[in-house]
Amino acid sequence: MHFYFANGLFSQADVNFNAQLATKIRAISPEIDVYLPQENAAINDKQAYADSKMIAQADTNEVLRSDLMIAILDGPVIDAGVASEIGVAYAKNIPIFGLYTDSRQQGFNNSKKLAALAEICENQFHYLNLYTTGLIKLNGTIYNSEIDLLAGIQQFISK
Repeated sequence: MHFYFANGLFSQADVNFNAQLATKIRAISPEIDVYLPQENAAINDKQAYADSKMIAQADTNEVLRSDLMIAILDGPVIDAGVASEIGVAYAKNIPIFGLYTDSRQQGFNNSKKLAALAEICENQFHYLNLYTTGLIKLNGTIYNSEIDLLAGIQQFISK
């Protein structure tokens, strides 16, 4: 099975997170082949050169041959490249598993946090673009922990 791993890859923190999670996914089964764009030196060696068309073609080809997309949704906003890749996967009916671990999603039943929504600039929750998350929910699932994501992947490959 071919999986596409979509996340930002420009900070050391993202690179490290991507590598450790991809390792956990690969450990689930030898049948899983994870495409992690940061491992594709032909387009992501930032000391070298790859133009926008080279990057778009290489990553789109990998999305299109995937059986599953894993999309990391954390950050101030969903990474623009990840959002584009989600759109391609959705359009081709490729299942998408999102991972959203932002701690601000907690406390949804706290009356003070809910009341604060009525005050200007007091939103205690994080917002994700509803169109992009809707595409995932229409063709997959959003998990809020690595453990749940890995269990979902295990279930997906067991079908």
